[in-house]
Amino acid sequence: MPKSKGRRKPKSQRTHQAQPESQKHKESPTWYVALMFGVMGIGALVVILNYIGAVPGGTDSVWLYSGLGLIGVGFVMTLNYY
Repeated sequence: MPKSKGRRKPKSQRTHQAQPESQKHKESPTWYVALMFGVMGIGALVVILNYIGAVPGGTDSVWLYSGLGLIGVGFVMTLNYY
């Protein structure tokens, strides 16, 4: 009895095509990046100033929470950073 040659798979017909205009990477505007890092920097500065007691009202927790909130807003802004 003769042996079968087996089944051959056809070669892939895929070719590399250029990406359409809608799928190209966008870049964030410069002002957005500056605002994002500025908000995080101001938040860190408020936390440090609260820690050393240089803010009005002493080491009140309102300043600490506002500084941590600013840092959080900065990190949330990184979700829209391209």
